[in-house]
Amino acid sequence: MTEEDFITHAHPTTIEKDVVSSVAPSNIALIKYWGKYGNQLPENASVSFTLSNCHTKTTLSYQKKDSEGFDFSVFLDDAPAPSFEPKISTFFERIKEYIPFLEKYSFTIHTTNSFPHSSGIASSASGMSALALCLVRMEQQMNPQMDQALVTRKASFLARLGSGSASRSIEGPLVVWGKHPKIEGSSNLYGVPFPYKVHPTFENFQDTILLVDKGEKQVSSTLGHDLMHGHPFARQRFEKANANLTALISVLESGDLSEFIHIVESEALSLHAMMMTSRPYFILMKPNTLEIINRIWAFRKKTGTSVCFTLDAGANVHVLYPFSEKEKVLSFIKEELSAFCKDGAFIIDQAGSGAQLL
Repeated sequence: MTEEDFITHAHPTTIEKDVVSSVAPSNIALIKYWGKYGNQLPENASVSFTLSNCHTKTTLSYQKKDSEGFDFSVFLDDAPAPSFEPKISTFFERIKEYIPFLEKYSFTIHTTNSFPHSSGIASSASGMSALALCLVRMEQQMNPQMDQALVTRKASFLARLGSGSASRSIEGPLVVWGKHPKIEGSSNLYGVPFPYKVHPTFENFQDTILLVDKGEKQVSSTLGHDLMHGHPFARQRFEKANANLTALISVLESGDLSEFIHIVESEALSLHAMMMTSRPYFILMKPNTLEIINRIWAFRKKTGTSVCFTLDAGANVHVLYPFSEKEKVLSFIKEELSAFCKDGAFIIDQAGSGAQLL
């Protein structure tokens, strides 16, 4: 599909007012996207596990208006959230060509996260995908001829314009975003379910998120992506990410956990290496992040388990492991790793099925 396919040409039925709600999960990338061009397009393809328990619930109330321009208010956990307004205004500006009724309604957006906001658990991914799904559902109510396949794909397309990784939160459990020569149907415009065979080992993979730092990141992901322009290692990084995704295709089919661990952990460290070698350079990992990583390596060597880690753009550690090892790994986390978490906090999660309307 092209961008033109997402432009609404029909004259929709007018709805005076209504409410629509959705819940959308966060996701954790196995192959990382870091660097973009144009209008929220990725420099390399990425693939992620959609999560289950880390999600955003959004309720969108709308009412017809006569004035021009965007009119919306945002609430986080029922409290006014004016700090969100610039990002949503930018989002609306980017999508108004595809959602032509945006300026004809007043919107009230109520949103809540099941995890700490701005702490490296991709709250922008779940938040923007939830809002995008609400808007497409609103369009579907006005244009009942929209089929579900188009609703799903357009929600991913719009979510990408709010936050690139949000394109991967509409479906699950494995979603690819970015054009890749080895992945049929892949696109820079939206996420698609991973189209090839997946070994049962990976179908209910576990992700326990260790909350090393619940505070807001010192450097936003938006700024971090921008710093890839002119980065001395950018081109090599994009090529390596695509090569790792090629390698991961056969790994996901065969269930080769050893190679899975190697790819996923090296991707996480490469992501943070890009941050540490940009100009200006910055570090999002904390001392406890490194302590946790070292203890995971020692535990894996000692026990022979297939536990590994990955990181997003933050200090928190995603501990990945097969469902068959859940009891052993959770004991390790509770007894040893939780001491390095802020207030001992961690979230037990697993691969999930994507966003849904409520």
